[in-house]
Amino acid sequence: MVEKTFPMTLEGKEKLEQELEELKTVKRGEIIERIKIARSFGDLSENSEYESAKDEQAFVEGRIKTLENMIRFAQIIDNENVDSDEISIGKTVTFVELPDDEEEEYTIVGKAEADPLTGKISNDSPIAQALIGKSVGDVVTIATPGGNMEVKITNVKQN
Repeated sequence: MVEKTFPMTLEGKEKLEQELEELKTVKRGEIIERIKIARSFGDLSENSEYESAKDEQAFVEGRIKTLENMIRFAQIIDNENVDSDEISIGKTVTFVELPDDEEEEYTIVGKAEADPLTGKISNDSPIAQALIGKSVGDVVTIATPGGNMEVKITNVKQN
């Protein structure tokens, strides 16, 4: 069976490792304590505190397994052999939407560290797929769920 790799920046891997450590050393202990307290209330069949703690425990254990897998199969992206103005994972790209010149900036990262709310988009996203391999000055058509969008790349920088 071929294992899936998770492309990511070194910074992204370090953040995942920190989250994993926090879950294992702090969160697990907190949940175990909540379960102990909830058990002391008696009848577990109608104990919402117990059920809530058990649900959270299942979620945390699942997240730990996910993080361990992503870290184990992390593929750190090395942009050393990529031109400085070429878009790739780990770089921040600035572009303007044509024709209204609305500027947007995104950092392209692996799926494991994507966070659109902070401007980090997955390399699997339609925007990143259209931009990867392009350079400053290129005009690119991006197919989005809302229709095609034409952009001009104005800046690319390494993080």
